[in-house]
Amino acid sequence: MFYYLDGTVAEILPGLAVIDCGGVGYACMTTNNTLAHLKKGQKGKLYTFLNVAENAFGLYGFGSQNELNSFKLLIGVSGVGPKAALAILSACTPETLAMAVVTGDEKALTAAQGVGKKIAQRIILELKDKLAKETAAGLDFSGGKGAVAAPLFSNKASEAAAALAVLGYSSQEVAVAMKGVDVENLPLEEIVRQSLKKMVK
Repeated sequence: MFYYLDGTVAEILPGLAVIDCGGVGYACMTTNNTLAHLKKGQKGKLYTFLNVAENAFGLYGFGSQNELNSFKLLIGVSGVGPKAALAILSACTPETLAMAVVTGDEKALTAAQGVGKKIAQRIILELKDKLAKETAAGLDFSGGKGAVAAPLFSNKASEAAAALAVLGYSSQEVAVAMKGVDVENLPLEEIVRQSLKKMVK
């Protein structure tokens, strides 16, 4: 229904940003990471997700499409609702969330308020399962010479590709984004960060 809101930041409250678009104030529940980049009285753009449940109607806003994608993935995990997803994305960036799933780092997820060990384990397990299915066909690192199956975690390139796949990107999108990134010399998280930056241009 809403793809994004682009207007003036009318109000900033804990976990909430109000964006004034043409005289209408849209209250968006959001993360600490997004709030940190907004300033009251200045222009702001949030990518949105409208959650309609039996007794709830909530608008969620995010400073980047990567954060929105991460939110959608998290609420797709059984037992993870919007509140927990926002808490995780307040404690983690999309990059660190992806790295936590790929490396099985429960502590990165339990650092979020209200997220216990069981939920963290479920997130890692379900997103890893999703990742395994999506990457079963292999990723194209051949520079156009055909698909090359890249076994997970065999090297930094495949680990970075796995992290990007966790965020919902297809094998083709990952291959294009990683092209030209120095996968041999950069730290893993920097490879993921640079690839994500190229995806949202």
